[in-house]
Amino acid sequence: MYVQLTERQQKVLWATVNYYIETAEPVGSQALAKEYEFSLSSATIRNVMGVLEKEGLLYQPHTSAGRVPSDSGYRVYVDKLITPSDQWVERIQQLLSKRLPSEHASFETLLRQAAQILATLSGCVALITVPQSSLATAIRHLHLVQVEPQRVMLILVTDTYETRSVFMDLPAHLGESEDSELLEQELHLLSNFLNHHLCGKSLSELASIDWEELDRQFQKFAAFLKQLCQDLSQRNQLPVANPILIGGVSEFLRQPEFSELAQAQTIIQMLEEEQDRLWPLIYEGLEFQVPPAQKGNRPPVLIRIGTENALKPIQNCALVSSVYQKGTTPVGSVGVLGPTRMAYDKVIAFVEGTAEFLSARLSKAS
Repeated sequence: MYVQLTERQQKVLWATVNYYIETAEPVGSQALAKEYEFSLSSATIRNVMGVLEKEGLLYQPHTSAGRVPSDSGYRVYVDKLITPSDQWVERIQQLLSKRLPSEHASFETLLRQAAQILATLSGCVALITVPQSSLATAIRHLHLVQVEPQRVMLILVTDTYETRSVFMDLPAHLGESEDSELLEQELHLLSNFLNHHLCGKSLSELASIDWEELDRQFQKFAAFLKQLCQDLSQRNQLPVANPILIGGVSEFLRQPEFSELAQAQTIIQMLEEEQDRLWPLIYEGLEFQVPPAQKGNRPPVLIRIGTENALKPIQNCALVSSVYQKGTTPVGSVGVLGPTRMAYDKVIAFVEGTAEFLSARLSKAS
């Protein structure tokens, strides 16, 4: 639950975070009074900062030092006190359009160069996943076959002519009490029904089908069908450990937070040799589906600050990520990893802009 702040407290918190992002030095009340036009004395600002410290939004690294934002302070700053500018979104998109190779180059080459541009602009590490092509695979044909009295197999052919199969148990009220020939006929009708409703849909769309629109004649199969498609969708969405393309490690090491060699080495080792540990964080974004009413809107941006990151080596970092899409299906992730003292308004806009650019290029190429 967020702390309720007065307008004055919000302004002082915003200024403290901004000043610390720019200087990487603990912030004192006199510095804020001099830098920002508050029309407040340094003593008043110091009192407000004391209140913010009691609320857990600021802290003093040393008794005689100024104050720096806590993870909670950054969270309030990101969620309540800034709005990423569309100008920064447009800036990175223009840069990507100018510097990236033509549409005839491989998409992976484009991703690698996009990661370098994103890293340079943000001053952090850029993480871009190679597309999970299976998420955008569409259904070409499917067929239900009874293999045992209470068990059926769904055979599915994708638009890339890949064959997949799923075994499912029939509900108790089917199979045992049904004549085998009648059940075979119903499975044939059901296969036709599924082909009519599902062909052309991507596998990742199966879990979000509105089952209330199904024809009444198949109501007794509804629960079974829902479970079948959810199972197929979940199996399909298990992440494949495609490479994470990384750019900007040198930019990352220039940040004063990572001047200690041992700490920097731990993070670099994870980025280069233990990418499987990063996958659960980066892949999470691919589970977002854009609701029908929001198609055309930007996918959400995930911002994990400090200890919100599950991985201990990056719990003094922030990870900002979003997805790029093929049509409305998320197939890859764009992320920036840097110190919690990052310029969030710019980084969020850069991630959004890169994701939108890659979505447009990928959809145009398909």
